[in-house]
Amino acid sequence: VDQAARDMKRLEEKDKERKNVKGIRDDIEEEDDQEAYFRYMAENPTAGVVQEEEEDNLEYDSDGNPIAPTKKIIDPLPPIDHSEIDYPPFEKNFYNEHEEITNLTPQQLIDLRHKLNLRVSGAAPPRPGSSFAHFGFDEQLMHQIRKSEYTQPTPIQCQGVPVALSGRDMIGIAKTGSGKTAAFIWPMLIHIMDQKELEPGDGPIAVIVCPTRELCQQIHAECKRFGKAYNLRSVAVYGGGSMWEQAKALQEGAEIVVCTPGRLIDHVKKKATNLQRVSYLVFDEADRMFDMGFEYQVRSIASHVRPDRQTLLFSATFRKKIEKLARDILIDPIRVVQGDIGEANEDVTQIVEILHSGPSKWNWLTRRLVEFTSSGSVLLFVTKKANAEELANNLKQEGHNLGLLHGDMDQSERNKVISDFKKKDIPVLVATDVAARGLDIPSIKTVINYDVARDIDTHTHRIGRTGRAGEKGVAYTLLTPKDSNFAGDLVRNLEGANQHVSKELLDLAMQNAWFRKSRFKGGKGKKLNIGGGGLGYRERPGLGSENMDRGNNNVMSNYEAYKPSTGAMGDRLTAMKAAFQSQYKSHFVAASLSNQKAGSSAAGASGWTSAGSLNSVPTNSAQQGHNSPDSPVTSAKGIPGFGNSGNISGAPVTYPSAGAQGANNAASGNNSREGTGGGNGKRERYTENRGSSRHTALVLGSSESWETSFGSR
Repeated sequence: VDQAARDMKRLEEKDKERKNVKGIRDDIEEEDDQEAYFRYMAENPTAGVVQEEEEDNLEYDSDGNPIAPTKKIIDPLPPIDHSEIDYPPFEKNFYNEHEEITNLTPQQLIDLRHKLNLRVSGAAPPRPGSSFAHFGFDEQLMHQIRKSEYTQPTPIQCQGVPVALSGRDMIGIAKTGSGKTAAFIWPMLIHIMDQKELEPGDGPIAVIVCPTRELCQQIHAECKRFGKAYNLRSVAVYGGGSMWEQAKALQEGAEIVVCTPGRLIDHVKKKATNLQRVSYLVFDEADRMFDMGFEYQVRSIASHVRPDRQTLLFSATFRKKIEKLARDILIDPIRVVQGDIGEANEDVTQIVEILHSGPSKWNWLTRRLVEFTSSGSVLLFVTKKANAEELANNLKQEGHNLGLLHGDMDQSERNKVISDFKKKDIPVLVATDVAARGLDIPSIKTVINYDVARDIDTHTHRIGRTGRAGEKGVAYTLLTPKDSNFAGDLVRNLEGANQHVSKELLDLAMQNAWFRKSRFKGGKGKKLNIGGGGLGYRERPGLGSENMDRGNNNVMSNYEAYKPSTGAMGDRLTAMKAAFQSQYKSHFVAASLSNQKAGSSAAGASGWTSAGSLNSVPTNSAQQGHNSPDSPVTSAKGIPGFGNSGNISGAPVTYPSAGAQGANNAASGNNSREGTGGGNGKRERYTENRGSSRHTALVLGSSESWETSFGSR
């Protein structure tokens, strides 16, 4: 019995030893996807589990809406020293100009850009093409382009594709639905195919950074569609998706990564990928990324990519922060502007309805919605999530089949709603501004702004969901009397897009003080002051503003033409007062006396009329300004040489220094001044370096005003 017990014990020990020995088979030594997933879930048991918060833990704002918990803050990537990395050389220029484009005369080139409504600036920009044959694409890519039902390139593609194929950095600014996505995808494929194939452990060659997951998925779909011509792999990396699946796809290798900034930084920090092979970098909807607080993340991504990369920056608007980013991350860029910056799409017919109250909007919507759905899909925009849910529930009770889209929904739910809307399973979509950018659904024929947007840029992107790629669409905006502030911006937006402005809308906008003030100052249809200098359009240095041309106008203002002053004289009112007091005594009187002595051929005499031309007159009438006590010039301390009508009626004011810009021609009796003309209520500026401070003299006639500036030498 004892021997049997010992034998049993020995057998049990052998069984334990046998269980502890792990058998290894060569055919299954490597871990497959299923085993890797199970191991990942064992190491991360809470992965993918949504923590449900109790109702009592939620906080509410003053309107009763739940306050969303603070999102995780993504720290930027740490700085990197590129001098310690040996980057292999690569080719960027693949553009061979077509013979038809080369044979265009300068005037024909100007006419072509004018026809396409393009403004191009920068050093030696490539000529635009007008058909796909001018781009030099191979048959593989052209097959996919034809398969996607492209017939001819859009204006931004006509100029943007040659710039990108030339290897130049580019700033592309165009209205929504203009084809910006294809303008950087097609050259990207040519760029990637010239690089050597990826090796294990290599990161992507091209990175496209965009603000939202919806736009990320849309660009990823376009990359897959055209990339299949060359068997290129694309990976979409965005917040809300599975980190494990995205990391697995990145480690397997992909030439193209389409991403949101925060999620890409997460994967780089966790060593799922790297940016050492990136040579083609795109930032799409850069202004939106800045609005969402991604500025530092965007800059850190750019700083981690090799300095000699090719960078393209696309946006529908172009603000000062974007200009600064462009100066910091782009090298000698070509700037391509199609249309006016921030303008609405002219393919969208905008209709503004002025209603008395909120219930009136509901009555209007229920009365017209069936009519709208008969012509195509309808997209309804509201401002708040709670309002979106309330409106959707009310419409469902009315018997309408619709979908709901807002930021608190899970990513899987959002994807399903967008997919059903694209397939026309649901004809109506109620959404917050989360859907304002990136949705490219051709079936949308009507956009309704049930609540006004928070700003005019958001409004532009809302209505841009219809009328895409040359299609026509209609956008309705519902206003109530409390929306007078937004009405002023909307009037300018409509006038900039050549849309009708109703009397009711104009009356509502006139209730706003700033709009009423700008209207009386001639602000009707006035374009935005892009440069921020305060005296009209002024381009920024470093963005190629010197050679900008639009249509047949080749003369653009140099950014050095106006430099704001510093100190006490920087105040414009103070400058004008000082000019009336000191300049008359120190310059104008001396100039008048010297003009009397010198005669009609005095050198350096200059003056101008409201039409921008100069007229020489006999010097014995130089004191005419003093002899006309009723003229407005007399109130300006009798500055000689100006009459009531805004034209020079006496002798031109003479400046003894060489800084005067007008040259007197005694033989012909006519003078000309280089610079901008001054008719139709515009300002004339005259700049001369004299003295140690800047003074401004403003002389007002009955229909004209002049501004004379003196800067420090």
